Amino acid sequence: MSEPPPDHRAHDLVGLLTRAERLSTRRLRAVLSETGCSVDAWRVMSLLADGEGHGMTAIAECVLLPPPTLTRLVDQLVDDGVVHRRVDPVDRRRILAYLTPRGVEFWRHLDERVRASWESLPVGGGDDELLGALLRRLITGLEGAPAEPAQSRAGWAAG
Repeated sequence: MSEPPPDHRAHDLVGLLTRAERLSTRRLRAVLSETGCSVDAWRVMSLLADGEGHGMTAIAECVLLPPPTLTRLVDQLVDDGVVHRRVDPVDRRRILAYLTPRGVEFWRHLDERVRASWESLPVGGGDDELLGALLRRLITGLEGAPAEPAQSRAGWAAG
């Protein structure tokens, strides 16, 4: 069997990545639903779990949320007592978000549930580390590469 043309392989890869993302998000949502935590809130708390404090712009970029949506979500997490904000000691104009002690405990509980769910999948043997490394490499390449200009409709129709 011959290999598909390179542009077809890219289409297949995008399809596989999209399907994997949707299925993993569905699985994550099912695990988190019993806790009352949304996938977006879990992503924010997972980032903040490093204890370093993060600005809203960095959080928005990492969790792929538009700033207004992220602000509402963080406001809710603050109201729930799992996140607090502090002025950045280096740049007093910036506000950093951190998990509260209650937030750390909640995140640990969530993390245990999520890890148990992923460990029950029939993949393993280091595949998750390999997959993570390959995805990070792909992301780095995509972030640094300019997008190819789209073909004009005339060029598309003629081809």
